[in-house]
Amino acid sequence: MSCPNILKFSTFLAHQRPQDAQVLLRMNMIWRNSISCLRLGKVPRRYQSGYHPVAPLGSRILTDPAKVFEHNMWDHMQWSKEEEAAARKKVKENSAVRVLLEEQVKYEREASKYWDTFYKIHKNKFFKDRNWLLREFPEILPVDQKPEEKARESSWDHVKTSATNCFSRMHCPTVPDEKNHYEKSSGSSEGQSKTESDFSNLDSEKHKKGPMETGLFPGSNATFRILEVGCGAGNSVFPILNTLQNSPESFLYCCDFASGAVELVKSHSSYRATQCFAFVHDVCDDGLPYPFPDGILDVILLVFVLSSIHPDRMQGVVNRLSKLLKPGGMLLFRDYGRYDKTQLRFKKGHCLSENFYVRGDGTRAYFFTKGEVHSMFCKASLDEKQNLVDRRLQVNRKKQVKMHRVWIQGKFQKPLHQTQNSSDMVSTLLSQD
Repeated sequence: MSCPNILKFSTFLAHQRPQDAQVLLRMNMIWRNSISCLRLGKVPRRYQSGYHPVAPLGSRILTDPAKVFEHNMWDHMQWSKEEEAAARKKVKENSAVRVLLEEQVKYEREASKYWDTFYKIHKNKFFKDRNWLLREFPEILPVDQKPEEKARESSWDHVKTSATNCFSRMHCPTVPDEKNHYEKSSGSSEGQSKTESDFSNLDSEKHKKGPMETGLFPGSNATFRILEVGCGAGNSVFPILNTLQNSPESFLYCCDFASGAVELVKSHSSYRATQCFAFVHDVCDDGLPYPFPDGILDVILLVFVLSSIHPDRMQGVVNRLSKLLKPGGMLLFRDYGRYDKTQLRFKKGHCLSENFYVRGDGTRAYFFTKGEVHSMFCKASLDEKQNLVDRRLQVNRKKQVKMHRVWIQGKFQKPLHQTQNSSDMVSTLLSQD
């Protein structure tokens, strides 16, 4: 604030009641601090066109419907009854005609081939780098790197939570969760490098016990280990690696069942074999060993991956991933939510089963509810730390089109002291008799 403005503000305060002046003074200080943070680049920001000012993630709230086309995206959107009804109607229409069973079998059997083709065509140009990951998932960072990040996160978590609570008190109708079966599959893939083969061909028993004892596995000297499942061309890998540059004790594993995607990651100029190990892996194959022992991971990242797996196979995937976490380890999840614009855009004849679709290129997508996500991860003996529906309104200002985006985001932790479940206890008692 310039000197003339400070004098004007001081004169204005002098004419106010003491309690009003105190409130105004606090508001002014908050505003000045916010501006300072924005100037210093310390506030998390959403990617925007260079022609428009940026806004902190989660803070752009639409209060005046007449201004809907002033920005590309609005946060914390609620559904009107009309929008809810229209979404239900659209899904009912586009799922009325199902893909033939023999075609469904083909899409499942050749899943890795379709994704391989996808990456051969698009390479690493299709998806943008996920630079928002650390804002939403600060757990990705080792503890010694978190203090400054957590301070920023906590302030914006408070803003987002307050906004969400505010809207929930307005009694706006929201799209309710629907009980539905779920699960998923990822395909298989061939063509591992010699190094990958050396680790993946380990005898299963030796894999479970030997590598940790003998130091045969990559990242064995690390103290903080992350696994990204379904790494694709590395749109999460490289933002994470960039952040971990000053944390040599950290190690990142990343896998995909499309061998072409893994090759794109390994050939990238920012790939560092000293801190990252990319490998081909089908998470749906329970018998396929990982290149490291169970129970050693601090973080598993599962972002827009589970939706591409067949619903009947999802629970098995989550169960297996749960075993890889160490006690206290976190599984971080983000994926498509029910009635996202992607689901509403499918045409008739693309529905495989309820809320599960196939795209024109043969890749598939499932659309979750919050309840399904809760059930799936809790069945895998993980504690729910976060499970929310992220609703946003995306607009095309040129075409004057509004599109609802719906994502599910969750954080699930492996208990520090896992208790024996009731069925195991009964079995133990019976065996003792």
